[in-house]
Amino acid sequence: MSGWALLAHLVRPQGRHGEILADILTDFPERFSDRRRLFLLPPGAEATPTAKNQAPPREIELEDFWLHQGRIVLKFAGVDSIDDAEKFRGFHVAIPESERAELTDGSVYISDLEGCTVIDLATEGAPAIGTVVEVDRSASLLVLKGTDGSEVLVPFAKAYLETIDIAAKRIEMRLPAGLLEINAPLTAEERKLQQAAAAEEGAPSPTAPKKWTKHRPWKKKPQK
Repeated sequence: MSGWALLAHLVRPQGRHGEILADILTDFPERFSDRRRLFLLPPGAEATPTAKNQAPPREIELEDFWLHQGRIVLKFAGVDSIDDAEKFRGFHVAIPESERAELTDGSVYISDLEGCTVIDLATEGAPAIGTVVEVDRSASLLVLKGTDGSEVLVPFAKAYLETIDIAAKRIEMRLPAGLLEINAPLTAEERKLQQAAAAEEGAPSPTAPKKWTKHRPWKKKPQK
């Protein structure tokens, strides 16, 4: 979202005193200790920041936080009950982009990668593979919308990376031969061959309707 850096996504109430469990969207969760002024963005605001009738971000004070099983629990001032916390389910916690933590050389913000066009320099003509629509942090994957509209998964690995130009929204990579074919969808001919092979082995076809076995109703034996 232009103008905002997302730090967390509020999932559900956690506890009886207004605490809220959240997914972490920042590489610096420890810096919540330095932040007291935060903003809550309504669901959808991060995707459509200029939508008409969109509720404005709500400034809120962070009272406390702690990490919990790979997530973070946040306690905001004035949110003191389960009902209070429930009102913010699905909201995003954000700060102005101007307040983001400074990065070391060679580092980039994940949010800045979204919208970048990925170029494969290893392929003749250096074609565009697609546009980054999401970054899978857990698997270090770039999720692209391919030039044909399909989903393309590309490892975001330093070994493949050549340059990142955030201003130009361009990522240049040199990918190993065959990497893109691994995640490519099956062609119509490949699906037919797969179904034929499954039929020969006696396995049900992926597109065939399931056949259900009719069972007799179970009857309880009378007690002697």
